[in-house]
Amino acid sequence: MSNLTDSQRQALDQLRELTNGGSDEVSTSVLESVDWNVERAAELIFGGGTGNVPPALPKPVIEQFDIDDSAQDQGQNRGAVSQWNHGGLSTIYTLARPLFSLLTFPLHILSSVFRFIFSILRIPVPQLRFSTLNFYRPLRRPTHRGGPDRWLRELEEELGAVCIGRLNAPRGSTSTSGVEAGPSRLTARNNAQSDDALADGRKLLPDFVISSYEEFLRTCQRELKVGCVILLTEEHDDTAEFKRATLTNPDFVRALYNNNILVWGGDVRDLEAWNASEKLQATTYPFIAFVALQPRRAPTSSSSSRSSSSSQQPVLTVLSRHQGKPYPSGTGPTSAQVIIDHLDRQLFPRVNPFLESLRAQQRERERDRQLREEQDRAFQEAARRDKERIEAKIAAERAEIEARRKAEEEARLVALKREEEAAQAKRKEEIRMNWRRWARKAVVGPTAVAGGNLRIAVRLATGTRLVQSFAPTTSLTALYAFVDSQMIPSQFGPQDDPATPPEGVETGEKAIENQIGVCGGAVEWWGFQLATAYPRSEIPWRRGVQLGELSVLKGGGQIVVEMLGSPRNSVERSAGGEDDDDDYKTESDEE
Repeated sequence: MSNLTDSQRQALDQLRELTNGGSDEVSTSVLESVDWNVERAAELIFGGGTGNVPPALPKPVIEQFDIDDSAQDQGQNRGAVSQWNHGGLSTIYTLARPLFSLLTFPLHILSSVFRFIFSILRIPVPQLRFSTLNFYRPLRRPTHRGGPDRWLRELEEELGAVCIGRLNAPRGSTSTSGVEAGPSRLTARNNAQSDDALADGRKLLPDFVISSYEEFLRTCQRELKVGCVILLTEEHDDTAEFKRATLTNPDFVRALYNNNILVWGGDVRDLEAWNASEKLQATTYPFIAFVALQPRRAPTSSSSSRSSSSSQQPVLTVLSRHQGKPYPSGTGPTSAQVIIDHLDRQLFPRVNPFLESLRAQQRERERDRQLREEQDRAFQEAARRDKERIEAKIAAERAEIEARRKAEEEARLVALKREEEAAQAKRKEEIRMNWRRWARKAVVGPTAVAGGNLRIAVRLATGTRLVQSFAPTTSLTALYAFVDSQMIPSQFGPQDDPATPPEGVETGEKAIENQIGVCGGAVEWWGFQLATAYPRSEIPWRRGVQLGELSVLKGGGQIVVEMLGSPRNSVERSAGGEDDDDDYKTESDEE
């Protein structure tokens, strides 16, 4: 302080009175940055700079939001404003802001009345010094009037403009002004469409994002893009000029669109835009702020803390803020050319390398994710094929086992059936044998003892030839019973034959005839058929027929026993019944 001149000390005292105290070192730094001009220092401190100096505003706590506009200007201004942001001025400004709003409120009303009168009388409105020291903010909380969607429709209707995004023009031009098309056909088409819109008399607006402010910030984080927030208020006198000179400026619109900058805007009279202005600490309008992801700033300036913070998660940061009138002569802080120069010379060189590294990391993660998905799909496909192969093998084995089981079951059933049939046949044969033995004793015995003049020679199926005499009154049933008794095995002697029939209450031939009816017929009961030898003539069994009544047996004869179902008998019947070697002799031959 001792090396200051008298004029510098006087300027320092004046600034100390304006700021109601504060740090002398900070005040000295601010005055040195503006060449000891008290008015410019006051404008710089209270947010009314000329555009090249960032506004010095308090830094409240904002969730996931940093302010890093230190690179907005070069020289000593950056350090001075940063010291004011973190010094004691923030507390003074926060307490003095409502007071300034109350003091300037009548002045704004009077200024609005005079401007209205001058506009009716078509008198130019004079520009006064310190007119940019606008500390007026609405004292009441705005209400919801429709949000960004309604504000954008009203803006398009007011200016007769259309958003450039509705032209379906491609993004990505490397030219910030949009004038130099370069070799890219997409950029040339983009510029051609924009030029066609201008040639048709239509104005272009930035491609505003229709969403809430919080969703807009999340989109900037998710898509790793720079975001631009534009806040206006119809209560401010510079809004109309800003809309005309900056918001519809073709170079400004193309610079935002070609560089893939997401744009969000609104009127602070709306609740959503008012909340955005509170978080961005906007005090003067029009207001433009650029935000993007940046490394989290360390609390200290040591190299160790900076290296550790670089590895932390990036945070959404306010890169720069521009507020105030866009004139005179397009050199104001919110003029189109100033914003474009700021983007080209400061913001993009500082922000794009980090964002590109994040995009590269995101692309790498996306490639890794796709690779993992492809590997997972390949593993799943291989597992599916292995599973199908194993299931097919298991199914084949099961089918083979089932077929084997079914075959074994069928074989077992067939064997059981055969055993049952054999058992039934055996039982049936035992019963049939008992009937033969009973018939031999009860029917054949008396017939053989009675004798007669009807001599019949019987040739059995085994080739045995028997000769027996029968009376003409002997029944055909007795003849069949005689032949049937010849089939009794030799181990069954006549003395062991049963005296009573195995079943039923009838006796004699009548019992046999009843059994023939029960078992289904003569064929099923006897199992053979009698026929004369030559000429062959069948003698089927019939109930109540006597031998004397049969013309083929008158005077005796030779008969053969044909077992039913015998192949030989079938051939003989099909051949007409001739037997070349019957070995039979008639009674005349015997005589």
